[in-house]
Amino acid sequence: MARSPPGNKKPRPEAIQTSLDRIENDPAHHLTGPFRPQTPLGQEPLASPVTFTKPPLGPVVRWSTESRGFWADIKSLRWVVVPSSSLKILLIVFILWANWELLAPYVPTSVSNPFTPLIFLSHRIPDSSEDDPRYQKGYLDLAFIVYYIVFWSFIRQSITLYVCRPVAKWFGIRRETKLERFGEQGYAVIYFAFTSVWGIRVMSQLPTWWYRTEHFWIDYPHWDMKPDLKRYYLMQMAYWCQQFIVLVLGLEKPRKDYYELVVHHFVTIWLVGWSYLINLTYIGNAVYLSMDLPDSFLGLAKVLNYIQWNNVNSVVFPVFLFIWSYFRHWLNWVILYSVWFEFDLMPETSKRWSPDDGVWLVWWMKYQVFIPLVLLQLLNIFWWFLIWRIAWRAIGDFSNASDVRSDDEDDGEPDDEDEKDD
Repeated sequence: MARSPPGNKKPRPEAIQTSLDRIENDPAHHLTGPFRPQTPLGQEPLASPVTFTKPPLGPVVRWSTESRGFWADIKSLRWVVVPSSSLKILLIVFILWANWELLAPYVPTSVSNPFTPLIFLSHRIPDSSEDDPRYQKGYLDLAFIVYYIVFWSFIRQSITLYVCRPVAKWFGIRRETKLERFGEQGYAVIYFAFTSVWGIRVMSQLPTWWYRTEHFWIDYPHWDMKPDLKRYYLMQMAYWCQQFIVLVLGLEKPRKDYYELVVHHFVTIWLVGWSYLINLTYIGNAVYLSMDLPDSFLGLAKVLNYIQWNNVNSVVFPVFLFIWSYFRHWLNWVILYSVWFEFDLMPETSKRWSPDDGVWLVWWMKYQVFIPLVLLQLLNIFWWFLIWRIAWRAIGDFSNASDVRSDDEDDGEPDDEDEKDD
C-alpha cells in the first residue's frame, strides 16, 4: 500500500485538537456529555415505563433491569442491577442471622453466628475498652465487603429507578437513555454527599484533621481502627467493587469513555485495597474525601443541566469548579508531597516488611503508594482540563441562551425496540 506523502500528514497539534473536540462534543462522554445543550423538556420521545410484571421468557437486553427469576439473576450476576433480586439476597442473609441469634440460647453449642461477619464488623481487639472500642483488619472483612456489594447494588438501583426516574419524568425528561443518565447522576449526588459528610466526620476523629499530612506517617503502623473508620473504609470498598463489577461485566449500557472509567475504578480499588492492607487508612481517608466531595457537586451540576435549571447551574458550576480544583488538585498535590517528602517521618522500627507486626513500608513501598496516586492525578488533570473547556464554552455561549439544538447524551445511540414503536 502506497504511503501518504509526508506533506499530507496531519500535524500533531491539530490531531490533539481534533481529539479534544471529539471528546468535548461526544454526547456519551461521562463528563462532557451531560453538559451539552439539551432538547427542550417535554419535546423528547416518550420512554418506556418501568414495569413490575414478570417479563416474557424471550431474550432480554443485557443491561435491562427486569428480573428473569431469582436463580437466573444469581447465575448471570444480574442481581447487581435487579433491585428485587439483590433485596432477596440481603433478606435471606439477615433472616439466617436473626434465626441463629434467636435459637442459639436454646442450642448447646459454642459456635458463634456464622452470618455475623457478613452484616457487622469483625476482628475487634479483645483488650480495647467498651468506651473506645478498636478493630483490626482480618480475613472476615472480605465477607463484610461481599454482603455490602449486594447492599449497594440494591440501594443504587432502588434510588435510580424508583426515586430519580419519577423525578426526571416530573421535570419533563422522556428519553430513555437520558432517564438512565439522570438516575445515575442523581444517585451520585446522594451517595457522594453522604460519604463526604461521613468522611469529614471520620477525619475529625483522627490526628490528620484537616490534611495534617505528617500524621499519615507519625506513629505508623495505624493498625487499630475506630469502628467508624473501619466501617467507612469497608463500605467504600464495597461501593467501588460494585461499580467495577457493573462496568466490567457490561451490566449497564456502555459509554464511549469506557476505558477511562475502567482505569479510574481499577486505580481506586488498587489504592483502597493496598492502603487498607498495609495500615495506611489515614491517607486512604484523606484520598476518599478529596474524591467524594467534588463528585457530589459534579453530579449536581449534571442534574441541573438535565432539568435545564440554567440560572441555578450558573451559580453551582463555578462553586463546583472551585471545589474540584481545591480537593482534586491542591489537596491531592498535598498528599503526593507528603508521600514523597514525609515518608521518612515514620519510626525507624516501622521501615521493614513484617506483616506479623503490621508494618510493610520498606523503602520501595513509597513508590507503590506514590505511583497509583500519580496515575489518579493524571486522570484528574485530564478531566480538569475538560471541565475548563466546558466552562469556556459556557461563557462563549452565554449570549446564545435561546439555542435549542439537541446534543443529548443519547444522540447516536439506538433506542430500545419498544421505544421505536412509540
